[in-house]
Amino acid sequence: MILVSSCLAGMKVRYNGTDCLDETVRKLLDDKQAIAVCPELLGGFSTPRESAEIVGGNGEDVLAGTASVIDKSGTDVTDLYIKGAYETLHQALELEATVVVLKENSPSCGSTMIYNGQFSGEKKAGNGVTSALLRQHGIKVISEDGLQALLLP
Repeated sequence: MILVSSCLAGMKVRYNGTDCLDETVRKLLDDKQAIAVCPELLGGFSTPRESAEIVGGNGEDVLAGTASVIDKSGTDVTDLYIKGAYETLHQALELEATVVVLKENSPSCGSTMIYNGQFSGEKKAGNGVTSALLRQHGIKVISEDGLQALLLP
């Protein structure tokens, strides 16, 4: 089974109430090869919500307690991001997911890139909180950009 970000499945769950529909992800869901999950909603957020970025590091640093996830108003929302990461891990383990496809750049789901923590629109290399936790537990995480390569014969 493949776990995929709900926003990639066309669900309007992003911070601003939009989606990032990826037709390949939609086909996986339609063919019952994937299940959609949103770590941020699992953590207790609602839609819409303020954008947030990791400040002081990356997802691994958040899990280690040396970085935080802060929303645009300056509120520390780290605990909700960590809760969502653990809920996603629980689902991935329960479903015996072979791979998890998460939305790039997100403070939860980024698997190679995240925003730099300054709300400037600039990105930096790094994992989001959920990607970091899943990888720490040996689960393969890729972005929507890596999905085509995964599905090639």
